[in-house]
Amino acid sequence: MAVKTKKKREGFWGAYINKKDGAIRGYDIKDPKVKVFCILIMVICITLVVISVFPILWVFLASFKDIREFTRNVTILPDSFDFSKIMTTWNALKFQKYYLNSFISVAGSVVCAVIFNGLLAYGFAVLKPKGHKIAFGLVMWSLLIPSTTSIVAVFRNINMVGLYRSFVPLWLAFGANAFYVVLFKEFFEEIPTELLEAAKLDGAGVLTVFTKIMLPLSKPIIMVVIIFSLTAAWSDFLLPYLVLNGSGKETVMVKLFAFKDTPTDAVSVLRATLFAIIPPTILFAFFQKQITDGATAGAVKG
Repeated sequence: MAVKTKKKREGFWGAYINKKDGAIRGYDIKDPKVKVFCILIMVICITLVVISVFPILWVFLASFKDIREFTRNVTILPDSFDFSKIMTTWNALKFQKYYLNSFISVAGSVVCAVIFNGLLAYGFAVLKPKGHKIAFGLVMWSLLIPSTTSIVAVFRNINMVGLYRSFVPLWLAFGANAFYVVLFKEFFEEIPTELLEAAKLDGAGVLTVFTKIMLPLSKPIIMVVIIFSLTAAWSDFLLPYLVLNGSGKETVMVKLFAFKDTPTDAVSVLRATLFAIIPPTILFAFFQKQITDGATAGAVKG
């Protein structure tokens, strides 16, 4: 009973009493300046959360309104939470078709991001052929070049090889990502070379070592690349718009942009926006621990 009373009296600061690591530890809380600083950080964090969440919450609540209520009712809450309005828009816009197109685009992009970038990083970190430092330097240099500067040349080449109105260019675009290569390379360099040498003594070839040794040991960084490439592919607009527009294979983001040329009312556009942000939101809600843990595993060396 005495312990419970003490913890209750400590209140907010009770969580810091036994902390022995981090920026603010148990003995730091005894300083009034640290307490003020900690409260200030909490206020800033809560403010940022409210600023970040409010637009999504507003879109969600506005989706339950009809166009008359949306234009005349100034309150954020709708008169009723009628999910049939959202389903009516879903069926009218045939959004299941664009969801399927986006899932096809995302699935191929994720596979290419892991396989192709992983293979290139495997060459830089493990195989190290002649000239690999120059090649890696060019990969790092490409990080300084905005991707939009090469979009004209990329689109022209796509047309020349006959891949226009196909998902393949979208997949390959994520298979050549310098950021993912760097993530894989840094992680591969931390894998003990003894495991690779033992595999080679057992007769394992280059690809066998990659598929049987490197990939199974690289699950944390693979998870990071999967999450990053998945969210990037889902929200990608420019290349899918150039390649898929008018093909019947438009992704969700391309279709959202196309609404500006249709007589769709504002509420229907908001509902379509809600449909677009649901998958990434669910993804982050379920896999936020893997994202943070995997990013730490891929970034910390030693």
